[in-house]
Amino acid sequence: QLQASGGGLVQAGGSLRLSCAASGFTLEHYVIGWFRQAPGKEREGVSCISSKGGSTNYADSVKGRFFISRDNAKNTVYLQMNSLKPDDTAVYFCAADQDFGTVVRGWDLEFWGQGTQVTVSS
Repeated sequence: QLQASGGGLVQAGGSLRLSCAASGFTLEHYVIGWFRQAPGKEREGVSCISSKGGSTNYADSVKGRFFISRDNAKNTVYLQMNSLKPDDTAVYFCAADQDFGTVVRGWDLEFWGQGTQVTVSS
């Protein structure tokens, strides 16, 4: 299972760090993606990171503000979110698959975690 945590309420311009922890399997063999879904909107991919951390991908809307990283020894992936905007308000999910392209596309991933709410006030 995957569990996202670290969400909360923050003012615009603030920062949060989300964590995605795995139980029951080892994350180091998986590409991990972060996704978000705002009320009334479709789910969108935010960022993803390859199994060894050598490759990353970011949505244009978060480039330069969000940074993904992983600590395979702790079986955890992080999403550092800086300069947050009200448009970043959403439920954030992490998901895992062994194929980088599958994670980028955001469909048919092997594991999905429960989300964590991020609310950015103006």
